[in-house]
Amino acid sequence: MARSPLSFLDSCLLQFDQALRTCVPGSSMATRPSPADKLAAETTAASMSPTEKKHAAGLMRINHTGEVCAQALYAGQASTANLAQVREAMELAAAEEVDHLAWCEQRLQELDSRPSVFNPLWYALSFGMGAAAGLAGDKWSLGFVAETEKQVCDHLEEHLEKLPEGDQRSKAVLEQMIVDERHHGETATEAGGAPLPSPVTQAMLAMSKVMKKTTYQI
Repeated sequence: MARSPLSFLDSCLLQFDQALRTCVPGSSMATRPSPADKLAAETTAASMSPTEKKHAAGLMRINHTGEVCAQALYAGQASTANLAQVREAMELAAAEEVDHLAWCEQRLQELDSRPSVFNPLWYALSFGMGAAAGLAGDKWSLGFVAETEKQVCDHLEEHLEKLPEGDQRSKAVLEQMIVDERHHGETATEAGGAPLPSPVTQAMLAMSKVMKKTTYQI
């Protein structure tokens, strides 16, 4: 039986619920165990100095906020996508990204730290960008996903190099995230995503740099 279309109010309530579950710590539940669980917590905690631990927490806070942005981007795109299969693809990708959100949050707790206080702001901005991409057309929306995932993979690989040598638990999380993000990007391209104009990709990079600088500390 076909699903009845949601009213505007129902859609708004669902989006608000999604935003709360993304931005409120402890609300996201992973469907897969964290890759870090394969490693003993004591071995990495004991091998890091307080300075290294703080640095690792800053990097993981950035990665956590990146996943908050990903949730918002996918939610915004799903809300304005024209084709049902594109909407479903966005919703599926967002569900898979929940694992990353939960893994990063778990790692922040292990490092005696917390997510960024700016996450609600970044969620709102990213939702707006995702909705605009969806309104531009499905090929651009899918292209936006592909470019987003490419940039995410680039910064995750950069963080792999920057993490303290002793923080193997965080590295295990990032390595699996790179595999998943690359798959999402390839899927979007294969589904018909168009390459974005250079000014758009540059604007995305500029926004990412601002997010990284503000989120590393707070």
